[in-house]
Amino acid sequence: MIDELVLNYVFLFLILELYEVHWQKAQTIMGMLARMYQPYSKSVFLFLFMHPTFYFSLIFLMLTDYNIYAMILFSIKASDVIVKIFLIEQVFVKQEISQELTLSLLSPLHSLVPYIGVIIYPIFILLAI
Repeated sequence: MIDELVLNYVFLFLILELYEVHWQKAQTIMGMLARMYQPYSKSVFLFLFMHPTFYFSLIFLMLTDYNIYAMILFSIKASDVIVKIFLIEQVFVKQEISQELTLSLLSPLHSLVPYIGVIIYPIFILLAI
């Protein structure tokens, strides 16, 4: 049977992930980047603060004594934040973007794509504990 503590971790993570999906959700990746650029333009620290699952995954990594699945979860979340910052810098700050990347960023997303993390990340939490 799943322990109550595990369910609390999963529930907390789901709430935090749904918060992130809510403020980032858009019809295209470019739209998502535009929504993320708003806090980023004010302060990179505000942008990072608005990614609570990154901090959750870091704390969870330490609480599980660096379990391999917790490391995978943290690596994915860290990569996610790094890629977002890189794309925001390329698109909005440096304005150096290739035509191919522009086309892919403007392609419409299925409405369920932003919710992939809500399904995948809790699996890593369950496997880590």
